[in-house]
Amino acid sequence: MSYILAHDLGTSGNKATLFSDQGELIAHCIVSYPTNYFNRVWAEQDPNDWWKAVCESTQQLLNKSKIDSSQIAVVALSGQMMGSTCVDKHGNPLRPSIIYCDQRSEKEASDILSNISMENAYKIIGHRVAAVYSLPKLLWIRNNEPEIFQKTFKTICAKDYINFRLTNVLATDYSDASSTNAFDLCAKKWSQTILHAANIDESFFPDVFPSTHILGEITGEAAKATGLKVGTPVCCGGGDGTCATVGVGSVRPGITYLYLGSSGWIGLTTENPIFDTEMRTMTWAHCVPGYYHPTGSVQTAGAAYNWLKEQICTAESAEAKIRNENVYQLMNKFLLQSPPGANGLLFLPYLLGERSPHWNPNARGAFIGLTLASQRCDMIRSVMEGITYNFGIIVDIFRQHIPIDTITVIGGGAKGLVWLQMMADIFDVKIQRPNFLEEATSIGAAMIGGVGVGIFKDFDVIERFLRIEETLEPHLENQKSYKKIRPLFDKAYQSLIGLFDELRKI
Repeated sequence: MSYILAHDLGTSGNKATLFSDQGELIAHCIVSYPTNYFNRVWAEQDPNDWWKAVCESTQQLLNKSKIDSSQIAVVALSGQMMGSTCVDKHGNPLRPSIIYCDQRSEKEASDILSNISMENAYKIIGHRVAAVYSLPKLLWIRNNEPEIFQKTFKTICAKDYINFRLTNVLATDYSDASSTNAFDLCAKKWSQTILHAANIDESFFPDVFPSTHILGEITGEAAKATGLKVGTPVCCGGGDGTCATVGVGSVRPGITYLYLGSSGWIGLTTENPIFDTEMRTMTWAHCVPGYYHPTGSVQTAGAAYNWLKEQICTAESAEAKIRNENVYQLMNKFLLQSPPGANGLLFLPYLLGERSPHWNPNARGAFIGLTLASQRCDMIRSVMEGITYNFGIIVDIFRQHIPIDTITVIGGGAKGLVWLQMMADIFDVKIQRPNFLEEATSIGAAMIGGVGVGIFKDFDVIERFLRIEETLEPHLENQKSYKKIRPLFDKAYQSLIGLFDELRKI
C-alpha cells in the first residue's frame, strides 16, 4: 500500500493529512500560525511561518501514523489564493505575504482600470479587477515599497512558496494563476493585455502548469527539515478553493457546493466560464483539466459567526466551558427561541468589506431593526441569516445559467444542522452533508497528487473518499417568512452604501 501526503495552507494554520491509495484517511494534524490584521483592511502572514508549520506537521504526522516516509508516493498542496508573496532570485521572502483578504490596493486596482475597462478585463481574467487579487497587491508594493520591489524576482501564492521549499522549483498552477488578476483564463497564459494595463512585465510571474503536473522531488534540505524521503515526487497542487471543489466531488458539471469556513463560497464545475453580466461572480481555472470553477465568495462567513461568538455570545461561551460542551451547539439551541426572520432583525455580514456579490471594500457590518424587545437569540439568528442571505444572492445568480436543486455543504460551519436547515429554507434546495466536512481541500490535493503520479486513473475515484450522510429538505413555513424579509436584506445594503463610503473616511 502507498500513501499520499496532502498539505492545506489555510488562513489560521496548515493541516497535514495522510491518505491511503484506497481513499482512507489515515491521520491528520494541524499546526497554527498567526495573521497580522492592521490598518482596518490590511492582513499579512510570514511565509517562514508556513514553512515551519509544514515541517512540524509533517514530522508529527509521520510519528503519529507510524508510516515510513518511503511509503509516501507523492506530496501535494492546496493553499490560500490571491496573495502576493514576493521572493528574490533565491526564493527568499522579501516581506510578509499580503494575503487574500487584504484590501489595501484599491488605488492600484483603479490605476489598472484607467487603462482597460472592467468589462474587458472581466472577459479575459474571469474576475473583476479588485484589491483582493495578487496583481494589485504587487503594484502596491511597487508604489509604496520600491526597495522591496527592486529585489523582487517573482510574486507567488502560498502553496507555491512551500513547493519551492520542497523542490527548489518556482512555479504555480492554473488555478492559483487565475487568482492573480493577471491570467488569461481561456488561453491559460499570463495576459499581455492586462499586464500592459498594469505596466508590469510578465517576468514577475512564475511558469504555469496543470495542477496534476509533477513539479519536482523532495530535495535533501527539505528531507532533513520535514522527515520526508529524498526524491519523493511533489505535485503542483492547486488553490484551496479549487482543491475543495475536487474534494467535495464536483469533478464534472452538475454538482454545486457551499464551503463555509472563515470565508466562504458557492462553487460549481462547468465546461465554460460563467461571465455574469453584472460581474458579480468569478471563474477560476479548475484543478481538473479542461473544466472551469465559477464561484461567488463571501469575505466573512464563518468569521462573522466567530465574531458573534467572541463579542456577543460571551454567556454561551462561559456556559459551554462550565458544561464542557461546544459553544456553537449552545448558540444554535438558543437561536431556536427566535423565529425565522429574527423578529425583524437584519444583519449585514460585511465585517471586512465584501467580494461577491457587491465588490465593495467599504462595506461594513450592521444590525438593522434593533428594538428594546430584541433579544440575544434574535441577534444570533440574524447573524446566521444575514450570512445565508448573502450566499443566497450568489445562488440566484448561478441559477440564471444552470439549474440548482441540491447543494453539498462543507467546512466547519456545516457541523450544525440548524444552519443547514436555514440554507435549505433560504436557498430552496436540498442540502447535503458529506462524511468529510473539513477535509475537502486536503482530499482535493490528495486526488490531484494521486492522479499526477498515476495512483488514480482519473478524478472519478473521488467516490472512494466521499459519501452523503445527511440530506435536508426545505420547510415551507420557514420559506414563507424568509421570502418576506429577504428583499429587505438587499434593500438595507443598498440604502447604506453612501454611509459606508463616509465611514471609510473616518
